[in-house]
Amino acid sequence: MNFDALIQTIALAAIPVLFAITLHEAAHGYAARHFGDMTAYAQGRISLNPLRHIDPVGTILLPLLTLFVGGILFGWAKPVPVNFSALRHPKKDMLWVALAGPAANLVMALFWGAMFKVALSMPGSYFAEPLLGMAQFGVTINAILLVLNLLPLPPLDGGRVAISLLPHRQAFQLAKIEPYGMVILIVLAVVPVGGQPILSWILSPLVSSFIRMIETIF
Repeated sequence: MNFDALIQTIALAAIPVLFAITLHEAAHGYAARHFGDMTAYAQGRISLNPLRHIDPVGTILLPLLTLFVGGILFGWAKPVPVNFSALRHPKKDMLWVALAGPAANLVMALFWGAMFKVALSMPGSYFAEPLLGMAQFGVTINAILLVLNLLPLPPLDGGRVAISLLPHRQAFQLAKIEPYGMVILIVLAVVPVGGQPILSWILSPLVSSFIRMIETIF
């Protein structure tokens, strides 16, 4: 990718990426507060201000790198702190707090799908082409974050969901994986199988199916 194309890509992707990551984390904070945990609220993390959620590596460096080298657009924000023991019903409420982030990504994917349709409805408009590009990035990044975070690997949201739904003994065994979860995820992201990283091999068909669903709706 040449420099001009990279700048254009960054300009189109910046807003969808920032809000996909920010609203995902803020949704966890809102849900946690609703179910009794005030940790994120006390730390000022229940906010739609992207600056409160930006992680220099996960929100800026890594997405730029994936845009430059190609592959699945990937990144993260600073996790919103949740004290699950402070929830009114910790094991049950954990499910809803965990699902709040992916649910926010689902809503945003639908929003950007609608924006894509709006852009198609005004051919020749000055705003049509950039809106099309921005909407494509919006659908894609939210699809990736939704699918990635639903993998049943703690500390991802899917891991929290699994812990909430499993019987106590199995939930405890799965929870013990959490300290190693990010290491496992990084290994999956870099170790290739059949010419592509294992994580891409897992995510790509699921992300593609989700994007096709959004296209079908709109």
